Amino acid sequence: MRQWLENVERRRGLAPLTARARQLVVASFTVLLLLMVYRGMLLQGDDGFNWRPVIAFILPLVLFLPSILARRPRGHAWLSFVSLLYFMQGVMVATLPEQHLRGILEAAVSLALFTGCMAYARFRSRLLREQAEP
Repeated sequence: MRQWLENVERRRGLAPLTARARQLVVASFTVLLLLMVYRGMLLQGDDGFNWRPVIAFILPLVLFLPSILARRPRGHAWLSFVSLLYFMQGVMVATLPEQHLRGILEAAVSLALFTGCMAYARFRSRLLREQAEP
């Protein structure tokens, strides 16, 4: 696997791979954030709107927003691990009756976020290392 990744990096170059991984991260992060807002709004009771469920679902994602905006590889690596929690949650929701489609979508988007974050962390750190060498 490592040899294959190094061949891909040599063939395509680090800059385009980093840009594509960044696009995947931003797109999947946005979709997952919207899914969590929707999920939090579904948990509203009859007594009116309550922000607590919405905040509980989106807070772990929002905490990584500065790392995404600053394009820090280490923050992306940590976000990939947090996205696995959303993947597990999506798999569990997919087992519930009448909610399997939403659970599958959540699991797929979080898996895309995991893949994008890990790829971005790898390619961006290698690109920064390459640019720092004289």
